[in-house]
Amino acid sequence: MVEILITVLIFAGLGILFGAILAIASKIFAVKVDEKVPLIMENLPGANCGGCGYSGCAALAEAIARGDAKPDACTVCDSASAKAIGEIMGISVGEKKRMRAQVMCSGHSDAAKKKYAYSGAPDCIAAERLGGGDKLCPNGCIGLGTCVAACPMGAISVVNGVAQVDYKKCEGCGVCVSACPKHIIKLIPFDAAHWVGCMSVENGANTRKQCDRGCISCRLCEKNCEYGAITVNDFVASIDYSKCVNCGKCVEKCPRHIIWSAHKENGNLVFIRTE
Repeated sequence: MVEILITVLIFAGLGILFGAILAIASKIFAVKVDEKVPLIMENLPGANCGGCGYSGCAALAEAIARGDAKPDACTVCDSASAKAIGEIMGISVGEKKRMRAQVMCSGHSDAAKKKYAYSGAPDCIAAERLGGGDKLCPNGCIGLGTCVAACPMGAISVVNGVAQVDYKKCEGCGVCVSACPKHIIKLIPFDAAHWVGCMSVENGANTRKQCDRGCISCRLCEKNCEYGAITVNDFVASIDYSKCVNCGKCVEKCPRHIIWSAHKENGNLVFIRTE
């Protein structure tokens, strides 16, 4: 009985000793955390989307605290959050415009011509390495959902061969922009009423052979825009949102029906196309 008691006391003593050693070591080797980091974290969304270029919100908070990232570096944060972070850092932050992802392609399965039947891995990057994908248009959406898999918000789906964004879910993080091997997903102002659903850089004759919905660079949109907000460069039209007043004249004049319109329905942004 005495031997058992001695053994218990020895192990108890060792436990206390090792506990004390660990406590001392934790204080000696503790990594000091900048007191600004938790304050910054309170104003970050916690989405850990990676749109800022860092592995997550914690990594971004540390980078901002160190001065390696700007207070408004979070692509998801609204103006209020960005300004709050700026105040923590003692830096003035201006108004931040909310953005949304937009797929600049109208080449759905019934419109885009194919050059072969793809039966490989269901991944846009894999398909792109095989002759640029199965669509004749070199800038057409491959439609295998790499952006869908990448989106941390679940805001993208593929409809009839073309990726489509659910604006109610999109936070404008930009992860899909980086994921798309065709580089046809762009961030545009969230309230933008119009956009050009094509990024083909082929001339009109080639575009007609490749897709029934491609921009043929006829310049009717450019000629009819009174505000100089839409121009045609490298055979494709694009909108300057700093000049666009949402008049819709370009939508009316486009003979290929590839300039899309958006409107608010029950408070949510939805898109329509005039055929």
